[in-house]
Amino acid sequence: MRTMSGAVPAQAEGGQHRRPIITAAIELTAKSGWSAVTMARLAELVGVSRQTVYNEIGSKTALAEAMVAHELDRFLSVVSAAFERHPDDLVEAMYDAVRAVLELADDNILLRAIATATHGTDTELLPLLTTRASMLLTGAKTMLAARVVSYHPELTAEQVAVVIDVVVRTVLSHVMQPSDTPARTADALAWVAARVLGVETHPRLRHA
Repeated sequence: MRTMSGAVPAQAEGGQHRRPIITAAIELTAKSGWSAVTMARLAELVGVSRQTVYNEIGSKTALAEAMVAHELDRFLSVVSAAFERHPDDLVEAMYDAVRAVLELADDNILLRAIATATHGTDTELLPLLTTRASMLLTGAKTMLAARVVSYHPELTAEQVAVVIDVVVRTVLSHVMQPSDTPARTADALAWVAARVLGVETHPRLRHA
């Protein structure tokens, strides 16, 4: 099983051990589930005292919030990076963003848990995940609205909002239950977006 941590971004607060503690917690959750995460176990994995873990993180609830916030940041970061790579081609930016998100979510237990607001039998996480799922949807739509407008599409603001809502909800449905490879799914959504936007793309379906 692929771990979820990747490169943990620098935290706004905390000392030198905060980053490895969050990384260890994410990896342990991926391998053994949230119930297996304890401050003592994290201290052992990171090579620090249990008191250091408490000093850096606080409570287990705070740890869960830090882990989920990290995954949300990664989700939005890959979307933003895709648009940065294609400042003059909206359809290509959307293809790149969708593919990057789906590749990030592949076998990523925590990100899928956020998208579905479930995490198996780990009911302790459910209230937090439910809140964060709403934040994920809102954050993604807000970011995309700002990004898409910068390309000056021939659509009204209301029409842009509809397109974004459809794309985001479709992507999240594929995060929860993929029906094809990330590349093919991204290709299909980019084609649909191009048709709505009235933009010609070449090739029209690169993975047909």
